[in-house]
Amino acid sequence: MQFIIGTYQLAVNVPDWDALRSHVLARFAARQGFALATLNLDHLVKLRTDDGFRAAYQAQDLIVADGNPIVWMSRLAGQPLQLLPGSDMILPLCYLAAQADVPVALVGTTQPSLERAAATLTNQVPGLRVTECIAPPFGFDPQGEEADAILTRLQTAGIGLCFIALGAPKQELFAAHGRTVAPSVGFASIGAGLDFLSGQQKRAPRWVRAIQMEWLWRMLENPGRLFMRYMRCFRILPGHLFQSLSMRGRN
Repeated sequence: MQFIIGTYQLAVNVPDWDALRSHVLARFAARQGFALATLNLDHLVKLRTDDGFRAAYQAQDLIVADGNPIVWMSRLAGQPLQLLPGSDMILPLCYLAAQADVPVALVGTTQPSLERAAATLTNQVPGLRVTECIAPPFGFDPQGEEADAILTRLQTAGIGLCFIALGAPKQELFAAHGRTVAPSVGFASIGAGLDFLSGQQKRAPRWVRAIQMEWLWRMLENPGRLFMRYMRCFRILPGHLFQSLSMRGRN
């Protein structure tokens, strides 16, 4: 499924969980790294003006649909994608890591949140090894010297899967940089997923997610931070829906 933003084109190249599982297990078996991004409407807004974010997305090996609008667009285009939110992929990816016996790292948010998330994950996933929990300082440059030090630490420790909870675009920039500095590490950008696991942030109830209203729940929880973000998302949605519909006849 292609998304066109001016002259910039971006493809969601992993349509569903089965495909993602196959890709990740193959990378684990070969001890090859990867960068996994979860595309949502807010990312499409940022990609319109942020050249650095565009470059970071070009460095992602695996891109999935995170957000119902992306899924709606794919259906209009006749190229249906499965909804794969970053937060919902943490546990399944941990099961794959345990199955392949690769150690896991958590990077981002705060140290207490990471440690609680690590405890939750190891309690729920038999055989999982979370061996690194790293909370970068405020103002962290995801492509600077501190990032280099963290990435070198991950590479040296033999980490096979690193969950990054820095928010967009920092987490995607960090993952893109990591593909060069720590080539054997698999990076998964999962936003607030670790804070949900640790209890530092409260996620929308399942029934709210089932009716596709998680965005509204989040906005009401934090209107000062999210109201304008969602307004910008709604502004570009009609154009992308029309673009997706126009792609249908090309299949």
